[in-house]
Amino acid sequence: MDQLFEFIGNHWWLVGIWGAFLAALLWDNNQRAGQSLSTAQATQLINKEDAVVLDIRDKGEFGQGHLANAINIPYANLANRMTELSVHKEKPIILVCKTGQTVSMAGKMLREQGYNAVRLSGGMMEWNAQNLPVVKK
Repeated sequence: MDQLFEFIGNHWWLVGIWGAFLAALLWDNNQRAGQSLSTAQATQLINKEDAVVLDIRDKGEFGQGHLANAINIPYANLANRMTELSVHKEKPIILVCKTGQTVSMAGKMLREQGYNAVRLSGGMMEWNAQNLPVVKK
């Protein structure tokens, strides 16, 4: 540990450059992931702007509980089934997965096609943790 502090003291400029690159990488990843919404923000977007909920979990997980009126297109099929979303191109699309991590790539894919895609922070785990309503069919 002493050697680490000695290295940092002797090569502060190198550590500074490394820190700048790390910050740039984190910023870039955040920009690619798209805007993240809390459950409250997602609810407002659904109620006030008629947002569409796109659940990218597999059919089994979707059947165990999902947001009302959610469209289920598993991530593995999203590229092939994106045309199904063309009627919703003018509306915000809230992407939902299990934990909120998988939706980053789906959001990037949709935004490249001109969709206004945002992601639900924490995914269905956060939605369920807050005891918000789900549909089980």
